[in-house]
Amino acid sequence: MIESISASSLIKTVRAGFAVIEDHRASNKTISLSDTLMSGFAMFSLKDSSLLEFDQRRQAKDENLKAVYGIENIPCDTHLRTILDSVEPSGLRPIFKDVFRLVEQSQVLEQMVFMNKYYLLSLDGSGYYCSKKVHCASCLQKQHKNGETTYYHQLLAAAIVHPDSAVVIPLAPEPIVKQDGETKNDCERNAAKRFLAQLRQDHPDLPLIIIEDALSANAPHIRELQAHDLRYILGVKEGDHAFLFDYVEKAHQAGQTTVYEQQIKGVIHRFRFINQVPLNASNQDLLVNFIEYWEISPSQTQHFCKITDFTVTKFNVFELMRGGRTRWKIENETLNTLKNQDYHLEHNYGHGQQYLSLVFVLLMMLAFLVDQVQQLASSLFQAVLKKEGSRKRLWDHMRALFYTLPFSSLDDIFRALLY
Repeated sequence: MIESISASSLIKTVRAGFAVIEDHRASNKTISLSDTLMSGFAMFSLKDSSLLEFDQRRQAKDENLKAVYGIENIPCDTHLRTILDSVEPSGLRPIFKDVFRLVEQSQVLEQMVFMNKYYLLSLDGSGYYCSKKVHCASCLQKQHKNGETTYYHQLLAAAIVHPDSAVVIPLAPEPIVKQDGETKNDCERNAAKRFLAQLRQDHPDLPLIIIEDALSANAPHIRELQAHDLRYILGVKEGDHAFLFDYVEKAHQAGQTTVYEQQIKGVIHRFRFINQVPLNASNQDLLVNFIEYWEISPSQTQHFCKITDFTVTKFNVFELMRGGRTRWKIENETLNTLKNQDYHLEHNYGHGQQYLSLVFVLLMMLAFLVDQVQQLASSLFQAVLKKEGSRKRLWDHMRALFYTLPFSSLDDIFRALLY
């Protein structure tokens, strides 16, 4: 039986994860590390646009912060930045796994199953900090022709997605930062290697299909996926994969490709596919299965090409293409949501000297994860979201109640909005 997950149970899980993170500060500290982390999480959970706004909330309605998020002592904005700057970001990774385990145990994750067995995991990189002045040892650097330097931070985001669901389940992102002892910039490809290794440590038996854009359709990355027992559907482009497209075209002229077409509700879906073709000239031993697809409607024609390790047939080609096209949800439903729907991904809450900028982003991603799990698994959250009509409207009304009335939990606030 599928169990509904409440906001209270999710917050309890997050708070328990914070409580086990080791605090290296002196023993005479007045505010615990778990209270500080929970305060940062609360700021993103409430969608406060700045630390100043959160600090004003702390002064005006700290009893709700304490009751709803289980915080005993709430730091001021300066103290919060100072404490979080020294928190090792890797300590927050297990909390993503704890929340994911809660979702698995409640069986709601089954709503995201694809092709009867697998889960689609979409990966994409994104920036979240940029400055020409403020920087730290971990900042990536871009040198301009005029002599200026831009300092920036990026991360590799990952989320479980489904073609029929607006909900995404983000996993712990992998930071793209200058590594200790390195002088060169880190890159998305190196971050992907670290991410995949950690992914299999956290979720060794989870049946996953990795979906990515054409930049990831290269031999070293595909071999990494194979080494970690991960299936894949990757985009390919003729300009980047000339050998592959030339090979397919010659095979088509020789009658070795399969052409298949179906029409659904006035839209023509045309496919051309072939199995076991070499990826490129220098890796001809690496064989992939190629799909070319045209979606032809009265108003437009769209064209996509994918490679996969699934044997392609007329019976699964449509579903494989649907899965591959779901990659965009890491952009629209994840990164763009974090940037444009009150999470403020690209807003600078504070850079710090060590880890502050990254810690803030991880807390933001945790808050986003909790919200997405509620949308997937909480009947109360689903009902109030339906009534409010949009998440932005829901967040606005949630904050308004938080400021004006005493509550003991987020669930109580949702009930107040609903009834």
